[in-house]
Amino acid sequence: MKKFQSIKGTKDLLPEDTILWREVEMAIHNFMQLYGYGEIRTPVFEQTELFARGIGEGTDIVSKEMYSWIDQGGTNLTLKPELTAPVVRSYIQHNLSGKSPINRLYYIDSLFRRERPQKGRLRQFHQFGIEAIGSEYPEQDAEVISMAYKIYEMFGVDELVVKINSIGSPEIRQPYLQALRESLESHSDKLCKTCQSRLGKNALRLFDCKSESCKGVLDKFAVTIDTLLTEEDKKHFQSVLKYLDAMKIPYIHDIKLVRGLDYYTRTTFEIASRKLGAQDALCGGGRYDKLVEEFGGKPTPAIGFAAGIERLFIALDIDDTNKPLPLTDVYFVALGDEAVKVAFEIAEKLRLEKGIAVTVETLQRSMKAQMREANRNNAQFAFIIGDNEIAANKIIVKTMKSGEQQEVPIDKIDELFSTEHDCNCSDC
Repeated sequence: MKKFQSIKGTKDLLPEDTILWREVEMAIHNFMQLYGYGEIRTPVFEQTELFARGIGEGTDIVSKEMYSWIDQGGTNLTLKPELTAPVVRSYIQHNLSGKSPINRLYYIDSLFRRERPQKGRLRQFHQFGIEAIGSEYPEQDAEVISMAYKIYEMFGVDELVVKINSIGSPEIRQPYLQALRESLESHSDKLCKTCQSRLGKNALRLFDCKSESCKGVLDKFAVTIDTLLTEEDKKHFQSVLKYLDAMKIPYIHDIKLVRGLDYYTRTTFEIASRKLGAQDALCGGGRYDKLVEEFGGKPTPAIGFAAGIERLFIALDIDDTNKPLPLTDVYFVALGDEAVKVAFEIAEKLRLEKGIAVTVETLQRSMKAQMREANRNNAQFAFIIGDNEIAANKIIVKTMKSGEQQEVPIDKIDELFSTEHDCNCSDC
């Protein structure tokens, strides 16, 4: 009989994985709350046109990587490949601008792109990020960049570097693309086939290429966008840097950092960690002052970033050898039918009244096998009960860490735990 496997580029998250994921997600939730950002959740799929218009039809995401289909009603739909466009769609649809002139939003979500799977890059992947919608001013840029930096600092990621640039206002985009093409056309034969295609379709993506030969051509011949910035663009960018200096956020002005999505304007940035090697990017973002208008809303400035959770785990150097163990407070070693009945009754009382995590044996295994299971579950206590214990109205309580045992009356078992049990330790 055929055995089914997960689809290439997807990954199951097992209990030992989800322990860590919950910890990371809760830390993100708490962090965002400190900065006054509210969580937004958008549907897993949207109209295909949303991404074509927002990201750009010439991007690899739209032209090659999206999971799209036509439903029975004839509507073109796409699994989300990114989150800024859906958030902006929701912002307009629910008239969030009418509720507040500034909306600070964050998300934690699954995304889908059909690209070549590799370490830290899957076809179903996960991101967290923020979108600050409503402010055109450089202090908003600085807040977003500092949050991206601080959240990695909070997680203890080492060797962080912020790369930042300005790609200017939308008015200089086409003149710059024309100048870029002209500066490279006579050297296009030295570019890889992908970059030769990008030169005509989406020249900004040339700077994303990892080929050393392409990098050499760009370094030598490509005109940089700073030569076309307006005075207002320059003033905005210098103010962003001034605020970052005030917050002591280290950065590198990378004049080749442009980011290839069509909606970016002015500030673009990435955060990387040198400890990751060549593929060092952790997150990226920028300002997109025209996207709300592009989607039919009022002209509204905005800025945000998106960060890969899988990339975060790589930076934290977490693998199968150092993942947190499954954790329970009590493992009930129950021997016999009557013991199981009593164990279920006591377990439910401890869960509901004390908030104690209790696992009850349901495989009718030997005591030795059940104690091994208690160890595997990293239990703090093993409660041992059989016919003799029921007759004596007692439970044997074994503290797993020390190996100490004591007999506790059944009706006094809840007194082992404090009223508000908020830790997993043998001192409770």
